[in-house]
Amino acid sequence: MRRRALPGVLVLLAVLVGPGSQVSVLASSPDAGDGLSRFRNQSISWRDCADTSLAASGTECARITVPLDYSRPRGRTIEVTVSRIAAADPVRRRGILQTNPGGPAARGLGMPALLRTVMDPRVAAAYDVIGMDTRGLGESSPVDCGLTRGTWLLHAPGPDRADFDEAVRLSRDDARSCWEREAGTLPHLSTRNIARDIDIVRGVLGERRTSWFGHSYGAILGAVYAQMFPDRVDRMVLDSALAPVDYPLPMVRRQGPANERALDDFGTWAARRHSTYGLGTTPASVRTGVEALIKRAGGAPIRIDGHRITGHELPLLCYLTLVHASANPEFATMLRLLRDAADGEPVVPPPWLRGTLDLMFAGAGTDQARDYAAQLAMICADAAMPRDPEHYRRAVARARTSQPVFGAMTHAPFPCAFWKERPREAPTRIGNTVPALQLHATEDPRTTYAAGLRLHRALRASRLVTVPLRAHTLYANGSNDCVTDAVTTYLLHGTLPSRDTICPT
Repeated sequence: MRRRALPGVLVLLAVLVGPGSQVSVLASSPDAGDGLSRFRNQSISWRDCADTSLAASGTECARITVPLDYSRPRGRTIEVTVSRIAAADPVRRRGILQTNPGGPAARGLGMPALLRTVMDPRVAAAYDVIGMDTRGLGESSPVDCGLTRGTWLLHAPGPDRADFDEAVRLSRDDARSCWEREAGTLPHLSTRNIARDIDIVRGVLGERRTSWFGHSYGAILGAVYAQMFPDRVDRMVLDSALAPVDYPLPMVRRQGPANERALDDFGTWAARRHSTYGLGTTPASVRTGVEALIKRAGGAPIRIDGHRITGHELPLLCYLTLVHASANPEFATMLRLLRDAADGEPVVPPPWLRGTLDLMFAGAGTDQARDYAAQLAMICADAAMPRDPEHYRRAVARARTSQPVFGAMTHAPFPCAFWKERPREAPTRIGNTVPALQLHATEDPRTTYAAGLRLHRALRASRLVTVPLRAHTLYANGSNDCVTDAVTTYLLHGTLPSRDTICPT
């Protein structure tokens, strides 16, 4: 899952199919012989979305039936919910642009409305923009593991063995709870099956080929779809992508050093503004202050807006707020508020920080906890993880020295280490000549630029547009004309840049 709100505030758009106008479309399919014709040839009824903000944006919603297990198309079925904003000019309509906002397990029904806020009107005239809550998530036959937290990253292990054992216990409990409640569904929530769902949607909508826009995990998903269904791709935009072989464990672990660099970059910015924020006169003193605040929270929790922030949770709060250089003022304000709260002073957090804390500490029965269950199901169905807790203990210990703020969090034990079943399919290896436009920031702290370059080499017909900036996802932020123009030209005319391009910031 993204609006132009502060990065770190996760906007979850739950869109229900509500009463409204219905239009049925019966799609004919060129595909045959794979047992999936009945799914591609089903009728689809578009209705106003129950979410009033989406309905006001012109978004319609519908449900599509897909097989739970594609190796058994006559077996159990599930429903996926899709959304649409129709092309603004039917005469100039080119086709469909399917989308995914990332996550993994970010709800995608609001993605068409988000993209339409930054999309060139000529592109909006040419495409039906399609969103989807992926299988197991949101309005698409969601799994519910009964989890009591919203992410395993919430507990960065402390330096003593008992505290690491607590991180192991929490992750083991998350895995056990999922398998006790959703054993029949979990093995089938993989990226490859989501890609198959995307192709069913293409067929149901009567399109021979589909275009794609995805950022973050959504870009990984697009690359997997192109590898599995290369002849069905029209135009593909991958924003802040990485090769699937780097996902998920290598990706998360590389976020440790990337976020340490982001913190140092912020420190340079903040030191020049010491008179405003009082965080330190040098980059080193700014970093020292952050590390000291985490250590202080470990000894005496910081209480703010009804939440209790310890040294376990504070690295995640920094991680969520440090993504974009444009949010440096907000990150500085947050650090100052936390320091004041630790000193016992009354503080009033701004709405964006209140929203971030509420989502970060969301517990049992919340959308965040349910979406975390879907995220675990997707990640653990995609790639096997080391299963020995000692592997994670050693990784945390090694990372702590060079990554004092983020190392323990990004190397903490994955719940997938305790998953009952290994993935049923191997991760997709990318290597093809499907044309694609790839966008990436050089200082991306989520999907690193080096990982993006690996995907670029694997997509041999791709062109890379680079922005020298700390940011994650570029196009939907609408803040760089060079990026916007490249996407507009490609989606309108199918013209990729003649060579890889570096945009000015």
